[in-house]
Amino acid sequence: MPRWVFRWLVNALALLAAAALLQGVHISDMLAGVIAAALLGIVNVSVRPVLILITLPINVLTFGLFTFIINALMLMLVAWLVPGFSIDGFWWSVAAALVLSIVNAIVTWLTPYHWTGRYYY
Repeated sequence: MPRWVFRWLVNALALLAAAALLQGVHISDMLAGVIAAALLGIVNVSVRPVLILITLPINVLTFGLFTFIINALMLMLVAWLVPGFSIDGFWWSVAAALVLSIVNAIVTWLTPYHWTGRYYY
């Protein structure tokens, strides 16, 4: 399985986990979750690096914690673009960004790719 497909599936799982754990995050159906995960990946590749660069001084001053705010803004952008995926407010988006970060970190750490640099089948 290509790495980008695996990351997309992990993001979809993390979005579903955020919707299940947080009352302010809503996904109407599985298709909306998959589309939101795909669009979140595209936004994270295209828009997020520009925002990280622009906010670098703030990010340095906050020891990288401002990255959660940027991630929350990316989630709010995706929620605005994808019908069937909504977030009730900014702080729910920050909480969802935290859940996504934790789920992504755990899954990445548990995969063989993390240990060796390649997948085993």
